[in-house]
Formats: sequence, C-alpha cells, structure tokens
Amino acid sequence: MNKDILQNQHFFFIGVGGAGMSAIAQYLAGNGKTVKGSDRLFNFSENDYIKSQLGNEKITCYLQDGSGIDEHTQAVIISTAIEDTNIEIKKAKELNIPVILRADLLAAICASRRTIAIAGTSGKSTVTAMLFHILYENGVSPSLITGAGLASLQQNGQIGNAYVGKSDWLLIEADESDGTLVKYKPEIGLLLSIDKDHKELDELYEIFQTFKNNTQRQFVVNHAHPLARNYSQDIRQDFGEGTRFEGLNFHQEGFSISFDVTDTQTKDIIPFTIPTIGKHNMENALACIAVADLLGVSISQCAQALKTYGGIYRRHQLLGEKNGISVIDDYAHNPAKIAASIKACQPVADKLIAWFQPHGYGPTRFIRKELVEEITAALRPQDEIWMSEIYYAGGTAVKDISANDLIQDLKANGVKAFFVEDREELFKQLIPTMKSNTVLLLMGARDPSLEKFSKEVIKKVANS
Repeated sequence: MNKDILQNQHFFFIGVGGAGMSAIAQYLAGNGKTVKGSDRLFNFSENDYIKSQLGNEKITCYLQDGSGIDEHTQAVIISTAIEDTNIEIKKAKELNIPVILRADLLAAICASRRTIAIAGTSGKSTVTAMLFHILYENGVSPSLITGAGLASLQQNGQIGNAYVGKSDWLLIEADESDGTLVKYKPEIGLLLSIDKDHKELDELYEIFQTFKNNTQRQFVVNHAHPLARNYSQDIRQDFGEGTRFEGLNFHQEGFSISFDVTDTQTKDIIPFTIPTIGKHNMENALACIAVADLLGVSISQCAQALKTYGGIYRRHQLLGEKNGISVIDDYAHNPAKIAASIKACQPVADKLIAWFQPHGYGPTRFIRKELVEEITAALRPQDEIWMSEIYYAGGTAVKDISANDLIQDLKANGVKAFFVEDREELFKQLIPTMKSNTVLLLMGARDPSLEKFSKEVIKKVANS
C-alpha cells in the first residue's frame, strides 16, 4: 500500500496546522502535489497567521467542516489523534476516499528517498536541524520533514519545518510517542536517548529495537546515554565516550558553547564553537558528526558549518534581554528535557526562574514522580520553579490531577515552588519582582497559544 500512496495527486490533511502534519503537507506541495487541509485552530482569528503561512506554501486551508473534501480528493491524511467521529473522516468514507495515517504516508516518502531518521525521546528536533544545516552548508541539499521550524528557513519567510532539497537525501524527525516509529525503514537510523515519556520503558525498548532492525544500512547510537548504548551495532560509528567521536573540554559562555571533538580513528582534534547553550548540545553535535561522516562530510566541515547554526523555534530561543533579565522560550515538556533545559540556562545568570505549563492530564499523571525528581535535582538553592494549570486540548480526559499537585511535591522536597493557576497572574505576581542577573525560562508544549504568551512576557519584562 505504501508505494501506491505517492501515486495520488490530490491530498487533504485533517489537522494540517500541527507541526507534524504541516511538514509533510509542505513536502508534498513542494513536490508538485495539490494539497488542502483543515484544522480546528482555523476557527479562531488569532490563528489566521497559520493559514497565511500554509497558503504561502501552496496549501489551501478550510474550516474543519468537510467543505474541503470533494470528488477530486484522492487521499485524506490523519494522525492518531483524529477520532473516527470526526465529520471529515465520515465524509471521506461516504465518498470512498482512502483515509491514511500520517505515519503511513511518511513511511512511503521515506521509502522513496535515501532517508536519515533521527529518533529518541529527547533531542530529535535539534539534531535534525543541526544535521540539516551541516549538510546544506556543505552542498548536500537534503530534503527535510521535522517538528520544529528552523530559524534559517523562517528568516526566508517559510514555516521552517520542511524543505525540498536537490539531493536524494531526506532527514526526518522520527517520533516514538504514538508507536509509529516502527513503520520507517531508513537507510541511516540515529538513536539519541531513551527516557520514560508517553510510554513505559519496556514498550520503548521494543519500539527502538524494531527501529534498529528496520534500518537498512547504518544504525548510530549515543554512548553517553546508558540505555541507548545497548543498541549499538558498530561502535566505530557511534558517538560519545569510548567511541570514535568524543567531545572534550566543554565550556559555556553566555549564549555560546565551545568544545573539542576528537576522532579516535584519525587522532584529529577539532575545536567547535556553536551559538547555543547547554552541554547536551555538544552531544547533539556529536550525533550530527557521526552521521555526516557517513555522507563524506568531515569533522572540520561540521565545525565550520555549526558556527552559523541559527537554532530552531522554541528550543532555547532567546526572546530578549532587558534590565539584566534574559527571557528564554523552550519546548521542554518531559523530565529529561526539562532538567536539561534548566541546566543549560543556569550559566546565563546567577538566578534562574523556570515556568512550566504541563500538557494533558494523562501525561502529567504518567510522569509526575520523574518530573518532580528531575526538577528537584536540577534546580540550585537560589532558583525557582513556577507552574500554571495543565493545558487541556479537548476530548475525553480524567481531570484528577493538577499542576499544583506537582508544586506541593516539589515544596516537600525543599524547592522554591509556586503555583499560579492562570498564567496571566505571572504578570502580577512574578515579573514585577524580578531583579537583574536573572534568566526567566518558559517551558511547555502542544499549546498553540504559548508563542503569543511568550511574546507578552518579554513585553512585560521590558516595561517592568
């Protein structure tokens, strides 16, 4: 079935405003397909900019009322989040139009290209972006399907999470959260990390083992991660301590990191400087180096390219600095990511104030224990953590947990923790009291209004 999907010309995406769906939609439109889509987000005028962005990519947008599906539609694309009761799925079935999972379409695209799939519970978006930048700057010109917008592409007016390149290579961010990772059969597979997130570890082990088995040529893993290293099949191409590519002498100065990379095979030592923060980004760079080497791109070429790496949307994105206060926006939402984000921001200022909005009652309940443990371990005595109530996206959910439950757990551990049910209260309770030499870290995922909120925060900081 997969090979036949791409024979179609007319595609319709339900939920086209989502990062994962919009990337594939852009890729198809960029390859000459006729692409349309709908989203519940389009019911609200504040999201008109999303429709405009998609329109600029030759994607026609509709309200989620079935009006965009007609006799010309050859395939309706959905994610696992779309329920059978959706009015557009019903219409597609009435018209005998195939309803295809996003993962099946992406698997078909992967099969049509020389695909590099980047997987793991943390770091996928950043490594995909870094590797794209390295390859693009060195003349490889890969195509791209990812979950977060690259700043370099956004500066050209694009959404930034998709690109149609000139070579046969395709980079994809391969997500394990819904189990669909097992559908992909890439030429090169990359595994960054394995931590409890969305699924229990036993289930994740099985998913990543299948991913490894499905990889056609080379499987590369992060030896710095104790669980990921168990999947190594060729230590000569892995990265991290004890492998061919090792990182040494890490240093962070403000919003710049530097380190040395040694190739234990050639004995070369190459210095790196990247305009980003966090020791985890040294690991991310090593991952890119290990894959780039397979494509004939040297360590020194990687170092030269990453000097101009522009970062990605909502991944340690510096929104602004005013009165000695730096505001950073990040997509961190699971325990490992939140801890890494906190640690990356601490060298920026003497005090860190982190704000986090959990998403989903089930996910919050699932990671409550690990989240409290990681935040407790990451924060310094002078640091603070603030939380607002759990983001609810609709649907059926048992609302038997609150972000305040996590705050109380953290307080019991001696952490300076505060709950503000309505995040707008931050403008009254927190921002007016902030002092110089402080970094305010905003964290959260899934909620499309977080971008607007972060912009309001930086305005309030500037005017405080």
